[in-house]
Amino acid sequence: MSDVAISARRLSPGAKAALGIFARYGTIIGLLAMIVTFSILSPGAFPTLGNFTNVLNQASLAMIIAGGLTLAVVVGELDLSIGFAASLHGILITGLVVHDKLPIPLAVVIVIALGAVIGLVNGFIVTKVKVNSVIATLGVGTILTGLAFAYSAGVPIVAGVPEAFLQLSLGRWLFGIPNNIIVMILVLGGLWLLVERTPLGQEIQAVGGNAVAARLAGVNVDRIKILGFVISGMCAALTGILLASRLGSGTASAADSYLLTAFAAVFLGSATLRDGEFHVLGTLVGALIIAFGFNGLNIFGAPTFSQYVLQGAILIIAVGMASLGRSLAER
Repeated sequence: MSDVAISARRLSPGAKAALGIFARYGTIIGLLAMIVTFSILSPGAFPTLGNFTNVLNQASLAMIIAGGLTLAVVVGELDLSIGFAASLHGILITGLVVHDKLPIPLAVVIVIALGAVIGLVNGFIVTKVKVNSVIATLGVGTILTGLAFAYSAGVPIVAGVPEAFLQLSLGRWLFGIPNNIIVMILVLGGLWLLVERTPLGQEIQAVGGNAVAARLAGVNVDRIKILGFVISGMCAALTGILLASRLGSGTASAADSYLLTAFAAVFLGSATLRDGEFHVLGTLVGALIIAFGFNGLNIFGAPTFSQYVLQGAILIIAVGMASLGRSLAER
């Protein structure tokens, strides 16, 4: 039992109840408080439909990659390769479209399939070779970075990007809603349905809750863990594609920073509505907190370094809240 759990047992019933409310709803309360505060301080710029749409549009890619990471974490593993993989996928699809003149749909399929293969490799190393997921995925991510620089010779692919490719991310094909938002809703909605409403999702949660018990119950634990990595890899690929489309270029390190953002969102999400459990809806809330925080800082003209400070602080707070939620669940 953790020291936090022992301390929680020593609290009065009222204090435990208050901590329980904070652990479950603190992130939602914090998100609403942030929105209200920024709206009061900047009534002409922050609380507008245009700004909220812009926040969702900018955060959609982080939400997609964080959604995939959630599946890996739910099955009890970590995937540190996602940011590096997304960078590789972004420069690869740009090269396929610009240099190799492949049709955009075919290039998208190839890159997403590669994302699945990378996830499969991660899963194999973790489940069959028995390498710790942190070491395995960090090693794979480093290799992917090398491949990205080798593919591009360290030079961004900028010239000759077709307008049709740019419209994948910048277009508004349905009711004037940015494509990124639509894709994000479809991906997170699909992941939520998979985990929360299907027999396979029950196996996924069982493996994450207690892999030994799940194995004794007849669940193929290795298969489920590999599936988590494959989904994480595919979401990283989709993020890389949309980022390259948004930027209009492919760069070997364009998506590296998404790793920290995704982890902060996932761990914040574990402190949302549930006692330290990772879930897709919570990840969405966590990503929104980060997105609105960054947006508010930009509106008030805060220096760039403040975003890194905020993101690091959020990650520390998120892990602490997740630990608190789990300790309260143990009492």
